Amino acid sequence: MDAISILTIFVLSIFVGIEVVSKVSAVLHTPLMSGANAIHGVVLVGAILVTGKADDGIQLWLGLAAIVLAAINMVGGFVVTDRMLEMFKPKPKAKEEVSS
Repeated sequence: MDAISILTIFVLSIFVGIEVVSKVSAVLHTPLMSGANAIHGVVLVGAILVTGKADDGIQLWLGLAAIVLAAINMVGGFVVTDRMLEMFKPKPKAKEEVSS
């Protein structure tokens, strides 16, 4: 495949991804994020394994960049999921103040 075809597929996948994600309801978002976090963990392990087989400097630096970006993406996904789960928890009732 030539570079134009690959770039076209990449741009079209961005548009499809935006459309799909924007149609997900709030109730389904948390389970989907949990599944995505699992996938990000697999991506991180894959990046570590591939970087371990690096032969030259450019492969090592690209692998390191992949590891850092995958780790940031995975941690960010867990943070977002945690914040969304906090939204579903009942709020504690305020203690009634005792007047003297």
